Amino acid sequence: MPHFRGLTSLAAVLVTLAWTQAHAEGQVDPTTLYEVSTEGTSTKVKAGEQGVFVLSIKSKKGAHVSDEAPLKLELKGTQVVPAQEKLALKDSVAKKAAGQQYAEPRFEVPFKAEAAGKGTLEAKLTFFICSEQLCARQQKTFSLPVEVL
Repeated sequence: MPHFRGLTSLAAVLVTLAWTQAHAEGQVDPTTLYEVSTEGTSTKVKAGEQGVFVLSIKSKKGAHVSDEAPLKLELKGTQVVPAQEKLALKDSVAKKAAGQQYAEPRFEVPFKAEAAGKGTLEAKLTFFICSEQLCARQQKTFSLPVEVL
């Protein structure tokens, strides 16, 4: 009888693996539903002058950034001081176009460059990406170098 017990355990493991794989294939990886970009952010700024931090979220077809769940953008800097340190969806400069169900969030936050040297802008973004199958919390962090001249 011990020989059959081993076969039963092996069969149970194989069934479990097959079930797990089948469900994993049905799941969508939420990170494939959007792109986050900081294109347009000032990377060189003269001391005492202003630059701008830009962050945009582009959803792929069939997905959107939730306008019901909280979106948070937290900024801090070294050698540079953001005009706002905490932002929400309401602070997005992008608004819904006519006929558009959801806006694609875009933030443009001015920052002041202090003294010459190497500066950094740190950003922590938390939002929910949704599709028909899921609504998943996403968190991204960015560290952008800023040369203060």
